[in-house]
Amino acid sequence: MRIPDASPGAKVLAFGHYQPANIVTNDDLAKTMETNDEWIQSRVGIKERRIALEGESEVDMAVQAGGKAIAASGLAATEIDLVIVATCTPESTIPNVAGRVAHRLGIGAPGAFDVNAACAGFCYALATASAAVRGGSARNVLVVGTEKLSQWLDWTDRATAVIFADGAGAAVVGPAETPGIGPVVWGSAGDKSDAISIKDRNSFLTQEGQTVFRWATTALHPVAREACERAGVDPSELAAFVPHQANLRIIQAIARKIGADNAIVADDIVLAGNTSAASIPLALSRMIERGEVQSGELALLLGFGAGLTYAGQVIEIP
Repeated sequence: MRIPDASPGAKVLAFGHYQPANIVTNDDLAKTMETNDEWIQSRVGIKERRIALEGESEVDMAVQAGGKAIAASGLAATEIDLVIVATCTPESTIPNVAGRVAHRLGIGAPGAFDVNAACAGFCYALATASAAVRGGSARNVLVVGTEKLSQWLDWTDRATAVIFADGAGAAVVGPAETPGIGPVVWGSAGDKSDAISIKDRNSFLTQEGQTVFRWATTALHPVAREACERAGVDPSELAAFVPHQANLRIIQAIARKIGADNAIVADDIVLAGNTSAASIPLALSRMIERGEVQSGELALLLGFGAGLTYAGQVIEIP
């Protein structure tokens, strides 16, 4: 038995992102529920968020982000042979999102599947893409995180409606002579699975905010440090720390504990809200676009959320 076309390494070739045009501010939310700008910013750090326009789906957003990532990679759509979409908010479970995204982007007959690890989904999908390239199962992979959380929210519930938002981020993964995506450190805390949930198809998303906050601020910094250790990288070498954009207080707490003193810490949540599986690629793509990080530098990604699931890896910035 042999493994054809295997690659010694895999790397991210490019990122792309998409945000809906509809901006919802804290003052907008204060008109429909008991809240205000100061209350929201002091608890989660959000000033505004993007919400999908009427008729705009998670597939539409994924196509926009994925198309930008492919264009930036220099590849043709026909050179992509696997599409992985991370999402926990599809409008329907069949057909999957990945196959529809691939078709609309002109990617012919790729492998196509969805991953639901909620807010950790992009890191799970990225690790799977890296393994597929290194194992010879795929040559070039499109990985997309896309979420339309707005369709699963009770817009009178300030515990959730002030936090979650819509958007998409994408990356193209291809072969490399040396690894550009480090080993993933992943896991779950199923005993806390009820902390973030949607009970059934007729229910809204609910969240036990304090449970999630305590877990995230105590359990995740060792995961981040282990991801660095497995990649052979000292946290001081990181140019960026890009955690899931869950809550600004959680982001700041984890950042203080991992020792990445030289890294820029992504704070996309302030203007984008919590976009679940889309948040990491969306935040890093925007950092690259603004010139805050440079090609060849190292970034630590750390996803965590409903499940409760978590995953982290170090990547080389394209």
